[in-house]
Amino acid sequence: MSILENILKKKREEVQNNKLFYPPALLEKSIYFDTMPISMKAYLKKNDKSGIIAEIKRKSPSKGVINPYISVERTSIGYMQAGASALSILTDKEFFGGSNEDLITARKFNYCPILRKDFIIDEYQIIEAKSIGADVILLIAAALGNEDIKRLSAFAKQLNLEVLLEIHNAEELDKGLNECIDLVGVNNRNLNDFSLDINTSRSLASKIPDEMVRISESGIDSADTIKDLKDHGYSGFLMGEVFMKSSRPERACREFISKI
Repeated sequence: MSILENILKKKREEVQNNKLFYPPALLEKSIYFDTMPISMKAYLKKNDKSGIIAEIKRKSPSKGVINPYISVERTSIGYMQAGASALSILTDKEFFGGSNEDLITARKFNYCPILRKDFIIDEYQIIEAKSIGADVILLIAAALGNEDIKRLSAFAKQLNLEVLLEIHNAEELDKGLNECIDLVGVNNRNLNDFSLDINTSRSLASKIPDEMVRISESGIDSADTIKDLKDHGYSGFLMGEVFMKSSRPERACREFISKI
């Protein structure tokens, strides 16, 4: 069983348990169901912003433990003060060390677009995302079938949430594109061997429709890379490990953005 298959197996179990303890009717009582989400598409197109989507990630299957004792409050506020355009919050606990409470905390202290980074396989998780204050959900093409992507993205639009489709190759892009997708994220990390190649973003840029915001994910570590990717039509740059490996991620983010 691959790491992705193992994650999805655990996620299915997690979703079923959560449905019992936190039914949709309870989640829908959240104050965020009466709040209009903030558009990540709009923020990434702002000229006074960096395009950086700064991520809070304590650990990962590929890197192990990165920064387990992070303060979500301090780091998320620091990211935004540094000039980040949006936040990405990992909410998977077992594999990434995150939680729904992390996103709730980030929402409490920041008025900016927030991506709920998780493995979404069920409409329940989209209701959950709305209830904790997320503005954008992630759908991973490698983890979902074509009909799954259509169903889940359409459901997200009913809740006024934007949808980020994550792809690794042209086949996943062709499979996942539909009228409910707002942003397309090209992950430069190979899911099979976890190697990184920025050329993945370069090669797929022209295949992404212009009406969708292009985001490059993973392996971005220099201002020159950002400039090059902008020349290829990218407006968003999801960065986590390069900041999180620092004892003060928000400071690392500020120093990086100052070079752009």
